[in-house]
Amino acid sequence: MAEKHVKFADGGGDAEKELGSSNDTTKSVASKQDHLAVQDLSTLKVEELTPLTPEVISRQATINIGTIGHVAHGKSTLVKSISGVQTVRFKNEMERNITIKLGYANAKIYQADKLEEGEAPQMGLYRSKGSSTADVFEEGGRTWRLVRHVSFVDCPGHDILMATMLNGAAVMDAALLLIAGNEPCPQPQTSEHLAAVEIMRLNHVIILQNKVDLVKPEQAMVQHEQIKKFVAGTVADNAPVIPISAVLRYNIDVACEFIARNIPVPVRDFTSAPRLIVIRSFDVNKPGQEVENLLGGVAGGSIMQGVLKVGDEIEVRPGIVTKDPDGNVQCKPIYSQIVSLHAEQNDLQYAVPGGLIGVGTKIDPTLTRSDRMVGQVLGTRGHLPDVFTEVEISFYLLRRLLGVKTQEGSKQAKVQKLAKQEILLVNIGSTATGGKVMAVKSDLAKILL
Repeated sequence: MAEKHVKFADGGGDAEKELGSSNDTTKSVASKQDHLAVQDLSTLKVEELTPLTPEVISRQATINIGTIGHVAHGKSTLVKSISGVQTVRFKNEMERNITIKLGYANAKIYQADKLEEGEAPQMGLYRSKGSSTADVFEEGGRTWRLVRHVSFVDCPGHDILMATMLNGAAVMDAALLLIAGNEPCPQPQTSEHLAAVEIMRLNHVIILQNKVDLVKPEQAMVQHEQIKKFVAGTVADNAPVIPISAVLRYNIDVACEFIARNIPVPVRDFTSAPRLIVIRSFDVNKPGQEVENLLGGVAGGSIMQGVLKVGDEIEVRPGIVTKDPDGNVQCKPIYSQIVSLHAEQNDLQYAVPGGLIGVGTKIDPTLTRSDRMVGQVLGTRGHLPDVFTEVEISFYLLRRLLGVKTQEGSKQAKVQKLAKQEILLVNIGSTATGGKVMAVKSDLAKILL
């Protein structure tokens, strides 16, 4: 599709110092988690794995579900109600009470054993627990069995954070569209987020009418009609609309049931060379940590294909991007080794596509701190695609400008045609970068990144 390759700088960077006991690749998963299924690299047969293999689903999520919708409609609260994890973690997020960075949380969804003959049917045959819970447990006189392990990608709803939401959409398999029951529908980012998942070709959407505890039943029914009218003709046309209260956990069991029954586990490619899209990256070292105790950088993301294993030699592209004296872009891929794999608190020996994974590496943590590695691609050494600085695209323009509040009765602004030399924000996978339009012809354009 593109022609202009990046020139690669020489060398790949030496591996960091060995990282203590976490670098032992021969052991099975730590015994402290013996209530979960054991993963053993020595007996692993990749071709026999599926997203519902007990050793996989016990420890890691195999489906990514995004929470989308307007600001303050309850996306983060819903994720906390289902998973028990608070996704708002940063000081400035807590002070302003909004999501700024992508939140992430895992949850296991359980189904109660079937009713015995003659037993009256009851509500609440599905429920959610944290991702470290055992796969089978007894509670309330019933046996609960694991049916799904889900990763939630909690997107910000604020208009200026739309690029962050699109980064999250790159790894979603399905979406929960939250609409507050105490506000008219649609709000600006409700429209914008729905358009985004439509462009990303997400076919599985569940609509949650939140905050029904704040309105009367008649108002909720009126808004229900507004919602059905709003989604008509979109990817969410036949989506179920579930009234919930995320704060009071009202109907959360019904939402879990719809997630388990209506959202299929996607077909995954386990046998190709692994490729992980990085959507978060961290330096996990505390200030003042002793040099011998320093840990390498951590990349967080979702595996799109293949299986990553502890001990794998990996490469991150484009890596370190610089310019030579002539202004030409140079990329230096980062080479390292996987020393640990985690899905929240669960240790992994191998990770499969689906779910959000933390990859512990030997990379210098200054390269991964504060999301510096977001948008890069991680995979096994020598198997990643080439890096391009110029792309040719086939594009489709939306007819109306979305995500901008307009006055009652006034028309939404039209989207202008692409013009030569125009600067655009380009989202590719989880990368958001500036690009200059070099040429336009019909529905084709050449963009210099």
